[in-house]
Amino acid sequence: MNTIIEEVRSALWTVWNRRWQALAVAWGVCLLGWLVVALIPNAYDSKTRIFVQLDDALAQQIGIGSSTREKDILRVQQTLTSAVNLEKVIRSTRIGDDITTPAQMERAVQALAKKIVVVAQGENLFEITATSGRSDLSDAENAQLAQDIANRMIDIFRESNLGESRGEMRDTITFLDQQLAERSRQLEEAEQKRLAFESEHPDLAGGTEAISAKINANRDDLRAVQADLAAAKSALAAIDGQLASTPRTLVTADGGGPKAALAQAQSNLAALQARGLTDSHPDVVAVKKQIAALRIQTQGAGGDYGTPNPAYTSLQGLRIDRQATVEALSSRAAAIQSELANFAASQAKEPTVAAEAQRISRDYDVLRQQYDKLLQDREELRLRGQVETERSAIKFEVIDPPSTPRVPSWPNRPILLFAVLFLGLCAGGGTAYLLGRMRSSFATAGRLEETFQLPVVGTISLALTDAARALHKLRMRRFTAASAGLGVLFLVLLIAEFVQRGTVA
Repeated sequence: MNTIIEEVRSALWTVWNRRWQALAVAWGVCLLGWLVVALIPNAYDSKTRIFVQLDDALAQQIGIGSSTREKDILRVQQTLTSAVNLEKVIRSTRIGDDITTPAQMERAVQALAKKIVVVAQGENLFEITATSGRSDLSDAENAQLAQDIANRMIDIFRESNLGESRGEMRDTITFLDQQLAERSRQLEEAEQKRLAFESEHPDLAGGTEAISAKINANRDDLRAVQADLAAAKSALAAIDGQLASTPRTLVTADGGGPKAALAQAQSNLAALQARGLTDSHPDVVAVKKQIAALRIQTQGAGGDYGTPNPAYTSLQGLRIDRQATVEALSSRAAAIQSELANFAASQAKEPTVAAEAQRISRDYDVLRQQYDKLLQDREELRLRGQVETERSAIKFEVIDPPSTPRVPSWPNRPILLFAVLFLGLCAGGGTAYLLGRMRSSFATAGRLEETFQLPVVGTISLALTDAARALHKLRMRRFTAASAGLGVLFLVLLIAEFVQRGTVA
């Protein structure tokens, strides 16, 4: 601790012993610094806030709602400080008074881009800050110029969101009308060409894609007809089998004739067997002999003496229907096969014509799709333009008009003046201290003893005569006056700065 105190005492004595040198350096640094601060032009900021309302039910219903508008506003925010817009600001303010060449305009645009800031405050609120700090203008003129720039930025913002979008909408609709007229002419030519080709080659109407579609459809029809034909033939075969096992007539017991007697005998045999009689029973043997004899008689009989069988008649009519169905399906299958053969023969016979048909059909389809798409886009844009004209989807409002700056935003001159004063004092003290360290002198006895490692017997105080003491007092008064003059000059500069601000207000 004693060492630190000794060092501080030594430093203070060194500086005080060379106080005139320290004061001279402080005056020099302060004068130079204050001159630099005085030459820095004041910059004034003019701020404005604008609000953009995006809620519009009709606009959202037709697809130009908030999502699209937010993208538009983001685009305007990003392009607001573009070279084109900044050039408009320069030409409409006094910035462009002295600009005569493109190079000067380019430099002015680059400089102005650094002095305009657009910040989004929330979803619909934007703040525009314009700064002006030209050295060739007075403070009042810089303040007015900053306000003029902010006003012009509001105009450009409004034009970018409302005027330019509507102008672009009209230009786009005009362009689409021209494209529609051209596509309509091309589509009509393609349609006439297609009709002429189809009248000359009816088999190739629609191109190869249409023919392929027809072939595929015919093949599907053929498979379906063949499946139905197979089912019909199967049903016809089943009917034939039933007819073969069904008698034409039914023989009854009272119908007379050998067949009737045979039927009666067979009925008697069945009754005897039902009673449990064996084949060796006399009655059974007798009935069997009777049946054998009647069978011989029926084989020689000339006709049936029974009644017509209704089941056979019904099956016969059903067979006629099934036969007609089979014949119809066979004819349909033959016609489809013939048509498929004709398509194949036509493609194989004229491949270049088929390729031409495909090309004509493809060109027509492409033109038709383009025409329909352009027509749809034109109608959507026209409706959108009507909505924007009759009911603006954007409600623009200036929340805070461009402010008239009364205090410079930069530099903070009082702080800079004080910083220069502090730097000057530090520079003076540091210079005196360094000069003292460079010379072989000792401020205290302790420093002397520490340096030479020898004991110091004593020190001799400074003794002044009356004349020397009077001279010392005179020098002290001069030093005090010079130091006070530095402080007074600082206060004068500070007061001048506030007075200057008052004149701007």
